[in-house]
Amino acid sequence: MRYKLNALAAGIILSSSLAGAQNTSSAYDFLDISTSTHAFALGGTNVAIVDPDVTLVDQNPALLGPEVDDQVAFNYMHYMGSGNFAGIRYGMGAGERGAWAAGIRYLNYGSIQGYEPDGTMTGKFSPADVVFEGTYSHDFTDRLRGGMNLKMIYSTYEQYTAFAMAVDLGINYYNEEKDLSLSAVITNAGGQLKRFDTEYARLPFDIRLGYMQNIGSSPFQISINAAHLTKWNLPYYGHDKNDPDKQQVLKSSFFSNFFRHLIFGLQYSPSEKFYIGLGYDYKMRTDMSTYQRNFLSGFTVGAGLRVKSFGVGVSYAMPHKSASSLMLNLSCSIGQLIYGSD
Repeated sequence: MRYKLNALAAGIILSSSLAGAQNTSSAYDFLDISTSTHAFALGGTNVAIVDPDVTLVDQNPALLGPEVDDQVAFNYMHYMGSGNFAGIRYGMGAGERGAWAAGIRYLNYGSIQGYEPDGTMTGKFSPADVVFEGTYSHDFTDRLRGGMNLKMIYSTYEQYTAFAMAVDLGINYYNEEKDLSLSAVITNAGGQLKRFDTEYARLPFDIRLGYMQNIGSSPFQISINAAHLTKWNLPYYGHDKNDPDKQQVLKSSFFSNFFRHLIFGLQYSPSEKFYIGLGYDYKMRTDMSTYQRNFLSGFTVGAGLRVKSFGVGVSYAMPHKSASSLMLNLSCSIGQLIYGSD
């Protein structure tokens, strides 16, 4: 019998670490990896962006609306190490106040060498996850919208497979006159229907709040998002600045825990067609301190451009001193393309 920890634990640990240490107690942390370059540019988590971008529904299903205009979007991300993630999503309006979307994500973590308990190599395998998603949103009023996103998750790590289901529930309030957006989201509520083995692997259930608003009459917007709200204490291990080789120290002060819940973003958007975003995630930066972070750890940057029916977005982060993450979005509004509206 092959060594259980070889494939199962290796795959789970790898998928958790690839998620940027967002919640390392779960085997399904890949669910928190954004498919939107816009959200990734503003820190990786942003549940309050108001933009006709169908990829934002993985942040908050209430960000979906009739304005998506028969939109299809492709996303690709080269993550730290050998992770390659890709997906496609389609969304369209459902009447004057509703909208729906459907998508699929494929996450591959590269090749891993397998071993027997005695050290004999058993060949290489590639851990992978597939997520099927269906989303529906509805406008309750002109400013208030709610949405639901259902996920079916299939995972295969060498000879082990699992199946899980989860749901996201979100609400968004948007005041167009003040360009103010407020959101609340419950993410990844659900569980496994088929386990990898005998032990239950939980989903990264979370509660998130988001705020985004224009700064006066300027073309700048700020965003503040709060995540991991189901748990206050988020300790981490850090190196001694004066002695990097010294044993790591557990850090869990009040201010450290407070800021590890927050993600900050600054956006420059002179028009609805273009944006440049900068984000900072203190939790990402402190998590990476254990793995020799660099100056850019915790920061993200990206830009997006929409020309008529086509859109493109790109974002970049360098959490580790020798590893970076690059994401690309391509979208097309089929309705605009066919009928020529702008």
